Amino acid sequence: MKFKVQVVKIGELVEELLSENMLILFKSEAPDELAEISVLHTMDELRDDVAPGDIVKIGDIEYSVTAVGSEVNKTLRELGHCTFKFNGSREPDLPGVINLDGSTPEIKIGDIISIY
Repeated sequence: MKFKVQVVKIGELVEELLSENMLILFKSEAPDELAEISVLHTMDELRDDVAPGDIVKIGDIEYSVTAVGSEVNKTLRELGHCTFKFNGSREPDLPGVINLDGSTPEIKIGDIISIY
């Protein structure tokens, strides 16, 4: 297990971003302007870098990591922040993006998000 957190709050604009195949994570102490677009979670230590081929599990659904942006591991360690993009791209869309193979999940408070 590289990373495991629990969803504690879902911002009011998260549903809109999910319709665009994106999900933004931040630790629960995120500023208000980021909290409204983010899924806020308990903080955990990133034990090892996220890499293509890893698995991200959101609730009961598993996704394969297809690409990892150059800043993902740094921002995940420091801020509990990354953006999941559900498009299966083999090239990261932006430096803070983890690309995943599969469709967007229905996310709820209490869900566990893990990376392994």
